[in-house]
This record gives sequence, C-alpha cells and structure tokens, in this order.
Amino acid sequence: MSQHTHHPSTHHPSAPLPPTCYTHLDSPVGRLLLTADGSGALTSLSVPGQKGGRTVLPEWRHDPGPFRAAKEQLAAYFAGELKEFRLELRGSGTEFRERVWAALDDVPYGATATYGEIAARVGASRAAVRAVGGAIGANPLLIVRPCHRIIGADGSLTGYAGGLDRKLRLLTLEGMEGMEGAEGMEGISPFE
Repeated sequence: MSQHTHHPSTHHPSAPLPPTCYTHLDSPVGRLLLTADGSGALTSLSVPGQKGGRTVLPEWRHDPGPFRAAKEQLAAYFAGELKEFRLELRGSGTEFRERVWAALDDVPYGATATYGEIAARVGASRAAVRAVGGAIGANPLLIVRPCHRIIGADGSLTGYAGGLDRKLRLLTLEGMEGMEGAEGMEGISPFE
C-alpha cells in the first residue's frame, strides 16, 4: 500500500492562491509534467498526449525545487527499485472521485484490480462501475496513483488516459506479463 499523505485544502477563500509550480522529467514513458501547489504537494503528473492531461499555463512558475523527492522516487520506480511512492499528493476532485483515487493507492505494485473491485472497495453499486471508471480516468496523478493497475473484468487492459501502450509498459515494469488486450503491442518494449 502506498504511503501518500492527503491534506484537504487549507486555503482561505480571500487569500491569493500561491502560484502553481511545475517541472518536467524525462522518463521511459515520455516527458512527464509534474505540478505542485504552494505547499509543495504534488497536484498532477501528466504524460504527453494524455486525455485530460495538464499543460503549462502562463501564470505557472517553473521551479524544480519542490519536485526533488518525486524525481528521485520516479527514477527509482522506473529502475525497478521502488514499489511504493512516499509523496505528499493533493488531487482535487469530488468526494466520490477522491474515495476512488484513495482506493487506487491500495492496489499493490505488481498486482491489478478490476473496475468492479474498486467500486466494491468504495461502497459503490455494480451500476456505478461506469462512474468509478470515469473517476479513475480523471486521476490527475498518473503513475504515482496507480490507475494503470486497473483492468477490465475479463482481464483486458481497457482504457488508460495515458494510452494503452504506456499502461502496458508500466504493468510490464511491475512484472505483469501476458496481459489480455495487449494484442498488437508485442513489439513494444517497456523501455524504448
């Protein structure tokens, strides 16, 4: 189980918001964009071409300082040396989405869970599996909040906001082999 620290926003409505900080990090799955809030908590991790991924805004401040721990841990993860991230994360979403995202943190390295299993973990009905899928797809913290570990009930890869090729690379890195839904991806190396 990942050791994430989640803190609800303590921002006072009348105080100006501190600027969002960002940095980039090259990785085996492409150039990552990391953002942090004024307290240094990681607020997003996006990959190039990600559905719903963030892009740098003019008012953001480039500052690699708040990302030292994230960069070190991501490097260790991609080297196969880290199985649990220990970072302060602060995704912002509805109460339902935040419950779903917290359930993702409980899916261990090298394992997978189905959308239905995540729905059950958050107390959602079988009819709410689509809503759970939507919440997983809206996860702003790819890789460190492991939505890539969620698969279809039939074992297929199904969707991933970062692209199925990246999902397959991440699962392969974590030791998962022979994933259903990987047809046509046999020639894709996890570390091209």
